[in-house]
Amino acid sequence: MESRRRDMELLSNSMAAYAHIRANPESFGLYFVLGVCFGLVLTLCLLVLRLSCRSPPRPPARPGPASEDEDDEDEDEDEEEDTIDRAVSESLLPVTEIPLESHGPGDGALAVNVFASAEELERAQRLEERERIIREIW
Repeated sequence: MESRRRDMELLSNSMAAYAHIRANPESFGLYFVLGVCFGLVLTLCLLVLRLSCRSPPRPPARPGPASEDEDDEDEDEDEEEDTIDRAVSESLLPVTEIPLESHGPGDGALAVNVFASAEELERAQRLEERERIIREIW
């Protein structure tokens, strides 16, 4: 008897809500859009909070003498962290720029990026290639 009463209350409340929405579609649209915007703002805040509280990425491990057991254990953890760290490190490449003031005005010299290693240069080239592809797609 109690479950039937609850079912009837649910049905009655659902019908009342439907009738209210049909009578006031503008207010329903407004509340819906407000809910979506609030969810997006909350998601953005949580994402910023997560990124700002993240510990700084550790430098890549240098290959050295290590036993195979340690490599197997560390390999699984490193793969997960590397994918996250790689995205962060590619956007934060250390770059040294040669200022334009050191050259004469008529020698036509431009600012030149000097990378510390060939690996950083390769990362920068891959990043530029990705950006070019994204620009082509848009």
